[in-house]
Amino acid sequence: MKKKFVTNLAFLLGLNLLIKPFWIFGIDRSVQNAIGAEDYGMYAALFNFSFLFNILLDFGITNFNNRNISQNQQLLGKHLSGIIVIRILLAGIFFMISSLFGWMLGYRMPEFRLLFVMLFNQVLISFILYLRSNLAGLQMFKTDSVISVMDRTIMIIICGILLWSNIADVQFRIEWFVWSQTLAYLVTTIFSLLVLLRKTGFRSLSWNWPFFIMILKKSYPYAILILLMTFSYRIDAVMLERLLPDGALQAGIYAQAYRLLDATTMIAYLFAGLLLPMYSRMLKLKENVEELTRLSFSLIIVPAILATVGAFTFSSDIMHLLYHAHASESASILGVLMASFIAMSSSYIFGTLLTAGGNLKALNYTALGGMLLNITLNLILIPKYKITGAAASCLVTQGLTAITQVFIARRTFRFHTNWSFIIRLLIFLILVLLIFSLADQIAMMWIWSLIMASGLALLAAFLLRIIKWRDLTSLI
Repeated sequence: MKKKFVTNLAFLLGLNLLIKPFWIFGIDRSVQNAIGAEDYGMYAALFNFSFLFNILLDFGITNFNNRNISQNQQLLGKHLSGIIVIRILLAGIFFMISSLFGWMLGYRMPEFRLLFVMLFNQVLISFILYLRSNLAGLQMFKTDSVISVMDRTIMIIICGILLWSNIADVQFRIEWFVWSQTLAYLVTTIFSLLVLLRKTGFRSLSWNWPFFIMILKKSYPYAILILLMTFSYRIDAVMLERLLPDGALQAGIYAQAYRLLDATTMIAYLFAGLLLPMYSRMLKLKENVEELTRLSFSLIIVPAILATVGAFTFSSDIMHLLYHAHASESASILGVLMASFIAMSSSYIFGTLLTAGGNLKALNYTALGGMLLNITLNLILIPKYKITGAAASCLVTQGLTAITQVFIARRTFRFHTNWSFIIRLLIFLILVLLIFSLADQIAMMWIWSLIMASGLALLAAFLLRIIKWRDLTSLI
C-alpha cells in the first residue's frame, strides 16, 4: 500500500503542479491585478460565503461514499442512482438557505446576481467531488487525478484568452471570471459522469425514500464535520468584508496573502484525497497504518516548513513580485498565514486517518471548538487589527486543531511516540530557520537566495533522515 500511495501521489502531484500553480499565480492573481483589490475583495468575500453552507449540497455523502466504496466496491451501482437524486434535492435546499443568510447579511442585488452564479458553481463542484469519490473508492487514482485538473485547465484557456488577447476591447470584468468557472465545472461534471457511467453500467435514476434516510443517517456525522471545518477555513474573508468600513478592500488585501496559503494547502488536500480510501481499506483489512502515516507526514511536513519559513523570510519580495498594489500590507501577514500551513498539513494527515477510522465524534468536537474559537477571535481582533487580526486568528485556530487531532489519533491507533523523529524534526526546523536567515543576508537576488536556501534545507531533511532516500527513490 505504501508503494501504491507513493506512485499515485507522484502522478497526482505532477499533474497538479503543472496546472494549479499557473491557475493561481497566472490567472487568479492576474484577475485581481486587472480589477483591483476592492472589487476582488468583494468577489473573495462572496466566494467564501458560497462555501459556508456547501455541506447542504453534500451532507457528508462524499466522505462517507469514499470510505464506503473503498470497502464495498460492489455497492457502487446500487448507490449511484439514489445518491444523485438526493443531491438534486439538497441543491435546492442549499440555494434557499444560502440566499436567506445572504439577505440577512445585507447583500444587495448586484452582489446577489454574482452570488447566485457562485452558488450554482458550488453545486457543480460538489457533484464533481462526489463523482471523484467513486473513482477513488474504485482505486482509479490516475483517472481521478486527470479529472482533478480538468476544470482548472479549461479555466486557464478561457481566462487566458480574455485577459491577454484583444478579443474584448473593454476592461476585464469579475463576472467573466465567474462565468468561465461555470463553463469549466459544467464540462468537467459531464465528463466525470460519463466515465463513471461507463464503469458502472448505470442507466436510470431511482426514488427510494428508505435508501435516502439510510444514507443521510450514515453521512450526517461527516456533514457536521465538514460544516464546522468550512466555517473555520472560510469565515475570515466574510467577516473582514462585513465588520470593517473598508471591508471589501481589506478582504482583497487579505486574499493576496491567503492565495499562497490556498496554493500550498492544495498539496495537503491531494494527500488527503489519496489517503482516505487507502486508510479505509487498510483499516477494514486490519492492517497497520502507522508506517503509511509516518511516510505521508514526512513527505508533507518538510515542504510545509520550507514554504512557511521561505514566505516569512522573503514576504516583501514575494508580494511585490506578484501584485501591483497593496503588496506591503499583504506582506505583513504572509508569514503568519503560511505558518498555518504546517498545522493544516498535519490536520489533513491525521484528520483523514480519524475520518477513515470512523472517529467522527472526536473530530466533530474538535472542529466545533475550532470554529467557535475562530469566530470569537475574529470578532475581537478584526475590528482592532484588521487583516493582522484575521491572520492571527487563523494561525491559533489551525494550530490548536492540529495538535488535538494528533493526540486523538495517537491514542486511538496506539501509535508509538517516535522521540528520535521528533528530535530530528526540531533540529531540522532550527536548521531551516538558520539557513534562510543567512540566505537573506547574502548579497544576491532574493529568488536565488530562496532557491539556494531551499536546496540546503532539503539536503538537511535527507541527512537527518526525516525523508529517507528509499522514499525518494520510490517516488521517482
